[in-house]
Amino acid sequence: MNYNIAVVAGDGIGPEVVAEAIKVLNAVGTKYGHKFNYTYVLAGGAAIDEVGECLPKETIDICKKSDAVLLGAVGGPKWDSLAGDERPERALLGLRKALGLFANLRPAIVFDELADASPLKPEILSGGLDIVVVRELTGGIYFGEKGFSETSMGPAAYDIEQYSEGEVKRIAHVAFDMARKRNHKVTSVDKANVLESSRLWRRTVAAVASEYPDVELDNLYVDNAAMQLVRNPRQFDVIVTSNIFGDILSDEASQITGSIGMLPSASLSNGNFGMYEPVHGSAPDIAGTKQANPIATILSTAMMLRYTFGLTDEADSIEKAVKEFLAKGYRTPDLCGGAADAIDTVKTGDLITSMI
Repeated sequence: MNYNIAVVAGDGIGPEVVAEAIKVLNAVGTKYGHKFNYTYVLAGGAAIDEVGECLPKETIDICKKSDAVLLGAVGGPKWDSLAGDERPERALLGLRKALGLFANLRPAIVFDELADASPLKPEILSGGLDIVVVRELTGGIYFGEKGFSETSMGPAAYDIEQYSEGEVKRIAHVAFDMARKRNHKVTSVDKANVLESSRLWRRTVAAVASEYPDVELDNLYVDNAAMQLVRNPRQFDVIVTSNIFGDILSDEASQITGSIGMLPSASLSNGNFGMYEPVHGSAPDIAGTKQANPIATILSTAMMLRYTFGLTDEADSIEKAVKEFLAKGYRTPDLCGGAADAIDTVKTGDLITSMI
């Protein structure tokens, strides 16, 4: 099979981790008889420097024509002085909207080999941890009306949080469908004691839950959910929540696993199309030093194979190679405090590739 992948290497460590992920993906292609064709496109700070805008139309057009998108990371202090709509991070919002990527899946898994890297006590993680945060990605406060006004206290800025029933229904269905393939439990996170949009969210999720009698539904306020994630994370299976709450909670969940450098993500549309990227940012402070952990990006390609291309065995081969890498005691700098025997970015990619 031939698959066409649009590659947004991006900024900071983005190009470095993407290069290693593609190395692994090519090894999978060789082993299983697939060919992956890559078209590199610009977005983020690299696009600003090259063509003067963070998300060129050509990038959107090529992504739409591709079977999937692989993204590294965008942003960095170099572009902090730009206006909000011109910043590199706006490219992510633009891509998600243009490609209809409304569902963001962020698994948080504690590998047995990395249990000691978690900041939580061993007894809290006893028995392992496997959570998926299902985050609504194209609505809410990030895409709501924004503006400025004058008040008695001086200039003010506002951002409006808004959700429709349709937006909540479709993300809830994603969560419940996923729970049916896992441990049959969904936790919906909102702030229904304060926000009208959250009250609509809770009502709508409850209505969808009635279509899944085999799946248990819990509701938590976001502040309680944040506390429970560090107090008793094993109570969760699938967490479904809004754009802003999902952004925050998935980053918190990532730290429970020991390193944000281990966590992949998938952003999906109504069909099989998706954009795959690591949860971490561009980390400009370590760009070019070979200290970046490429495993999150490598695992993102496994999600691509599984969710967009339907290649389960191929996805399994990547995940097994990562586990073998860890089981043999190899550690990237973020997993061992930068110890002298840490494995650098390129060597990590080489070793995992050899284990495919």
